[in-house]
Amino acid sequence: MRYRIELLVLIVTFCLFATICSKKQSEPTSEFSPEVGDLMFQDLDGSPFYDAIETVTKGYQGASLSHIGIVTKDSSGKIFVLEAILAGVSLTPLFEFLARSYDNQNHPKVLVSRLKPKYRHQILPALKEAQKLIGKPYDNFFDIENDAYYCSEVIYKAFLKSTDNQSLFKLQPMTFVDPSTGETFPIWQEYFAELGVAIPEGKLGINPGEISRSKAIDIIYNYGIPNGWKKLNK
Repeated sequence: MRYRIELLVLIVTFCLFATICSKKQSEPTSEFSPEVGDLMFQDLDGSPFYDAIETVTKGYQGASLSHIGIVTKDSSGKIFVLEAILAGVSLTPLFEFLARSYDNQNHPKVLVSRLKPKYRHQILPALKEAQKLIGKPYDNFFDIENDAYYCSEVIYKAFLKSTDNQSLFKLQPMTFVDPSTGETFPIWQEYFAELGVAIPEGKLGINPGEISRSKAIDIIYNYGIPNGWKKLNK
């Protein structure tokens, strides 16, 4: 149970950290305000799980991206990020989302993307589908067929179901192999052994890095600098 416990400790730590920060300031310091349907890509720190994910799934312009959520608002206009975390599919206030990891300039390591105009009609239907998933459990098994959800799976399924199963984002074979050694990361070996299931190497799945490189979106803003990001001048 070691690594499952580690995951639970991480999510509790995130919640406590966000609560402490929210006492200092209630809103992000950036003047940028995301729109409903924007996708938020995050470079999380503090665990070999995230390091393993980012090693094999490079994101936009080399950015290390291990998490994703989609922006929504409540009836009062307060901004939330709909995301799958270890507690399940949840709505997280924007500031709490941004407070999870910072670059060396103390800026959130988050990139924001927006669907290109030809796809924006899909946003509201996709959000309706995503909202149906709130309260569903986190997918510890990374199984695209079950009724539990990991972060990028929420985004994939929401847009898939909103467009009559015409996927906006593409599934790819998953890998848990360290490219520097050609061997499965030890942390994944132990993790799946504890779950009592085979490592789903080669099974179809999706990840934040893959979505961040999609031709259906544009990266429009960065709160901070994710690790590995080689920002190109336009």
